[in-house]
Amino acid sequence: MNFLITGGAGFIGSAVCRHLCSNPDYRVTNLDKLTYAGNLTSLRPIEKAHNYRFEHADVCDASAVLEVLKRHEIDIVIHLAAESHVDRSIDKPAAFIETNIVGTYRMLNSALEYWRRLSSERKSRFRFHHVSTDEVFGDLPFDNSVFTEQTPYAPSSPYSASKAASDHLVRAWHKTYRLPVVLSNCSNNYGPCQFPEKLIPLVILNALDEKPLPVYGAGRNVRDWLFVEDHACALAIVATRGVVGESYNIGGGSERSNMEVVEAICSILDDKRPRSGSRRYRDLIAFVADRPGHDRRYAIDASKIRLDLGWAPRETFAGGLAKTVDWYLQNEWWWGPIRSDHHTSERLREERMSAV
Repeated sequence: MNFLITGGAGFIGSAVCRHLCSNPDYRVTNLDKLTYAGNLTSLRPIEKAHNYRFEHADVCDASAVLEVLKRHEIDIVIHLAAESHVDRSIDKPAAFIETNIVGTYRMLNSALEYWRRLSSERKSRFRFHHVSTDEVFGDLPFDNSVFTEQTPYAPSSPYSASKAASDHLVRAWHKTYRLPVVLSNCSNNYGPCQFPEKLIPLVILNALDEKPLPVYGAGRNVRDWLFVEDHACALAIVATRGVVGESYNIGGGSERSNMEVVEAICSILDDKRPRSGSRRYRDLIAFVADRPGHDRRYAIDASKIRLDLGWAPRETFAGGLAKTVDWYLQNEWWWGPIRSDHHTSERLREERMSAV
C-alpha cells in the first residue's frame, strides 16, 4: 500500500508518517513545501527507513503533485497540508486562501487525472482522504451540545472558512467526478513536535523561559483535546477502511477550558521542573485581549468512527499532557532552533512596523 502524505513535515503530518512507517507493508511518501511550520527533524526516527521517501514540493504545483503520484504509484492520499494558525489567518488571510483552498483544488485535479488512468483494480482501492477541522462547524454554547457529521458549517475565522471551502470542494469532486474521497474533522491536537506558536507548547516553553503565559480573555473558551498519536492512528483507519463519500469526526473526548489547560501544565512543571524560591508557574499567567471572533466551545461526537471503524482514543488528557511536557523538557534540540528563529522573525517584524 503506497501512501502520499501532504504536509508530512508538519505536526500532525509527521505523526502520521511515523505511524504508517511502523507497518513494513506500507510505503510512505511525504510531500511538503517546508514552510515555517514544516520541520524535517520531526521525521528523524524514520528518515532512513526503507519505506519512507521525502518530496520537496508545493500542493499548489499541480504538475509536481501529479508526477509524484505517478512515480510512487500512490494508492492513498492523506491530504494534511494546510495553513492552520487562526491568529495568522486573521493577520494575513491570503496564504490560507492559497494553500487551503487553491492547494486543495489543485490536489483534487491532480488526483483525479491520476485516478482516471489507473487500472480497474487499482482504481477501486484508490482513496483521497481530506483532513479537516472541527472549527468549520463554528462554535457551541456552554452546554452539552456536540458537533456531529451533520452539523451545519458556520466558520468564524479566515482559517476555518478556508477549511470549510476545501471540504466543500472535496465533496463536489466526489459527487461530480466520482473521485473516491473520505473526509475527517478533528478536534484540537497536542503532543510532541507541535510548533511553539500553539497554546500547549507555547505555555510550556514560555514557562521554562520565565516569560508570561498568555491566556485570551478570561480563559473560559473550551476545546476538545486529542493526543496527536491517537489522531494519526485514526487517520490511518479512515484512509484504509473509511466508506467512500463519508466523513468522520475525530475527537479526544477531553473538553477543557484554556485556563484549565494552562493550570494543568503549570502543575506538571511545578513537579518536574520547579521554579526557584518555591514560586509557582501559575504566577506567570497573564490575561491578554481576546482574539477577534473567538469561538466559545468545541466538542466532538466521535461515535460514528467508534461504531463503524472501531477507533477510540487510547490516551487520557492527563496522561497525554504529561507525556507532552516530558517530551519538550527532553528535546530542546528540536524546539530550541525553532524558538530562536521565531523570536528573531518576530523582532524583525516589530522593527519593520515601528519604522513604518
